Amino acid sequence: MTRRRWYFDGWIVAMGTASGTRLVLGHWPRSPFGAFSDVMIEHPGGERRLLAPTSRVAGFVADTYTFDRVDVVPVDVRRDGPRWYVRAGPLALDLVTGPRTALGLLLRAVPAPLARSHTWAAVCDVPARLLPGVRTLGSAGPGRREWYGARDQHRVLSASACLGGTDLGGLAPVDPPVTFGFGSAPRDPSAVRITSTVETAEGAREP
Repeated sequence: MTRRRWYFDGWIVAMGTASGTRLVLGHWPRSPFGAFSDVMIEHPGGERRLLAPTSRVAGFVADTYTFDRVDVVPVDVRRDGPRWYVRAGPLALDLVTGPRTALGLLLRAVPAPLARSHTWAAVCDVPARLLPGVRTLGSAGPGRREWYGARDQHRVLSASACLGGTDLGGLAPVDPPVTFGFGSAPRDPSAVRITSTVETAEGAREP
């Protein structure tokens, strides 16, 4: 069967909040859909929600991950050094990242072509499994596979988030792990530079 690969290069920022709501921001300066950002939200009761900027992006992401609710809303992300300002429909999120972690220093040595490699993702999946819920490759919806190649990491030092006018509380671990797809983000709030590869069957429905 002929397969097609879709490459997304950017950042995944994941954090928990004191309210129990977990947030995963995808910020993709380079993608098949142009530059865009989206936010995945998992509430304490388990409801999973996607905030995406266009119906085309929403369709592709919803076919790759699992959500109970999908909203197409304006999503704006601005960066000023370590400060991130995110506005996504009902969500207002401000956060500050710290210096590069020790793991981030190692990941900086990973060249971009290697980060795209399925073999490299499989090698990295072994140590990644030592972290609760973390995986670097797996199935991603019917007929799809996905793998991640991390290239940098910074800790999130502080964050404030308000959803629909409700303060979500202070920064907390990503605990329990999120359940949008085959793996979760690391437990410690972090911003990870990443290349995500989604492989689909040629002729499969595309947004």
